[in-house]
Amino acid sequence: MNGNYSCQGCMAPCGVTRRQLGLMALAGAGAAKAVAGASSLSADPARQQPIRLPLKVQPVLLYQFSKRRDKTSWRPWGGLMNEKDVAEEKQRIGSELEAASKTGGFPMEILPLATVSSDAEAASVAATPCDVRITYAASGGGKMLETLTAPGPRQLIFCRHRSGPAYLWYEIVHPRFLRKTVDEYGPTGMDVDDVVVDNQNELVLRLRALYALKNTLGKKIVCVGGASGWGAGGKKAPQLSRTIWKMDLPTVSYEELGARLKKARADEALLKRCQAQASQYLKGKGVKLETDRGFVDRAFLLKEIFIDLMGEAGTDSITVNQCMGTIMGISETTACLPLSLLNDAGYMAFCESDFVVIPSGVLLHYISGSPVFLNDPTYPHDGMVTIAHCTAPRALDGKNLEPVRILTHFESDYGASPKVEMRKGQKVTNLIPDFDMKKWVGFEGDVIDNPFLAICRSQTDITINGNQDQVLREMRGFHWMTSYGSFLKESAYAMKKLGVEFINASAKA
Repeated sequence: MNGNYSCQGCMAPCGVTRRQLGLMALAGAGAAKAVAGASSLSADPARQQPIRLPLKVQPVLLYQFSKRRDKTSWRPWGGLMNEKDVAEEKQRIGSELEAASKTGGFPMEILPLATVSSDAEAASVAATPCDVRITYAASGGGKMLETLTAPGPRQLIFCRHRSGPAYLWYEIVHPRFLRKTVDEYGPTGMDVDDVVVDNQNELVLRLRALYALKNTLGKKIVCVGGASGWGAGGKKAPQLSRTIWKMDLPTVSYEELGARLKKARADEALLKRCQAQASQYLKGKGVKLETDRGFVDRAFLLKEIFIDLMGEAGTDSITVNQCMGTIMGISETTACLPLSLLNDAGYMAFCESDFVVIPSGVLLHYISGSPVFLNDPTYPHDGMVTIAHCTAPRALDGKNLEPVRILTHFESDYGASPKVEMRKGQKVTNLIPDFDMKKWVGFEGDVIDNPFLAICRSQTDITINGNQDQVLREMRGFHWMTSYGSFLKESAYAMKKLGVEFINASAKA
């Protein structure tokens, strides 16, 4: 063999080597880790790193040749007539997957393209472990397609109309596969959103959503002071996060945190390192210090403790309960700046331990590939809304640091809190989770201002690009989650897989 990416049952090269696909997958992982390089807080390679589990994708080409018969119909629709057509189609699929790996922005492990033209081959491929199977349904019988799409991994079907030779299932995937030749949908576990025709962007969008789901489900999140949820409706949020999202929420007590901080304060080398990091940060472009420098030094020390806690738990995620009070007396600063620093370095760090909204933050982080902003919303009016909190990241596009003023935390007038100036004109995605994990709302907006009101320090006015009345009437929960970029489609697709209704208030009528 010459090392070329070859299809099961055929030695014809598909236009991309395994090594090339591996490099493309790593390029996606590198894009996701670009945040770390944007901050003076670059992650120490010897310590816990941000976690990006690649999506393992199994592509399958389904086809069958037909034999000519006299004076009767002998072939179904479809442009794969002979081995030459199949070889060209495998080459085409390989090139498309290579492009998807380059541009997707998330790590994928693309398995060798399998070919299926018999029931036995279908059964063999269906037994191959993967996260998602893409069946390129060129032709072939319904039994083979049923076998390939049986419950197990996530499933996608790709059909061609104009992007190559026409596929048989472009004609019949809806009436024969999804509806089983009746009007009602059959028990396939799939629906119209799992079928893509021609559009590579739509295919990558679904893969990105499934990658985010893979990394969100089962996520371990260290909970300093315990897991919680905002308001009366949020009391059940930790349990819902454990059952629906399969999250692991280990608690670190404030007694333990206090003991760790006491030990850290006795470590002169660590204190000097934290002071040096703080100095480097404060010398950065666009940074203005408007609080006591000591709060910043102690914030970098607290950040070090947080990284240790995540490392010991084997995760990249942390949240702080009682951050409006308890942690201040123990750390002699606030958690605001440490959480901002960790998010800029590619970790996930959330205030308030509010598990009504934290799952949406983990999901949106993996969809966008960038830090996300847990915020307090206000009352939407006049086509806009203000979002605010004291823990905003700066590297909101995953690579560039926005200007920041380091002030006190507003409610306490204590510690170090970032007032991040979000980029005017920037498109943002906003997710509004509900208390019961049954219906989420999402909308897109544009950043129009960064005011300085007597509210949480990082505060931004954004437009509501869509139906303001729908946002108002469907608002639920409390906290929102915001990211740079447009990711409502991915969010809706991911939530559908969990059985959660998603209202896209920016959808065009």
